[in-house]
Amino acid sequence: MKPYSIWQGSVQQSIFRELVEAYSRPGQVRDLTDWINGENARRVVLATLMDGESTLADPHGMIPDEDWPLLQARRDTAESARYVVVDGSRDATLNPCLGRLESPEFGATLLIAVEEIGTGSLSIALAGPGIEERLELCLSGLHPDWLARREDWVGAFPLGVDILFCDAQRIVALPRTTHAAITAGVV
Repeated sequence: MKPYSIWQGSVQQSIFRELVEAYSRPGQVRDLTDWINGENARRVVLATLMDGESTLADPHGMIPDEDWPLLQARRDTAESARYVVVDGSRDATLNPCLGRLESPEFGATLLIAVEEIGTGSLSIALAGPGIEERLELCLSGLHPDWLARREDWVGAFPLGVDILFCDAQRIVALPRTTHAAITAGVV
């Protein structure tokens, strides 16, 4: 594997294409191993998405202080930031921005860190645009409160949040248009 820097434009373009694929095909796991060179997938996604116009909240203190200048994002509260990074093993106690009827695109994107994507006792049935019939997603390290709260957040569609689950190397997207129901397990 060729060593890449997550701050290079070519790497960020590749990651951006993976993000587009992830949101186009909800529930399908995207492996970023070829581009992250041992970095954490969440950090690579943030390096790709953030700029001086982005607002970012880190209520669980998951972003190292030395990354903030590199990300260039403006710090904000979880209630008003466009992007919110959270630890998925903790309770879902925040109230993210859901957008407004005239601008639903201002709903937050939650980057939820989980232990592992593709395995685990928590099984979620997914349906909706971009999914043929039905898809089963397994996660390890996600507190089920996140899915219960998500139902409330997306209940007034087109308002809501989009979710991107991240483990060490993989991502999987759950846009607000995706229907999700726990079929087995808890954390």
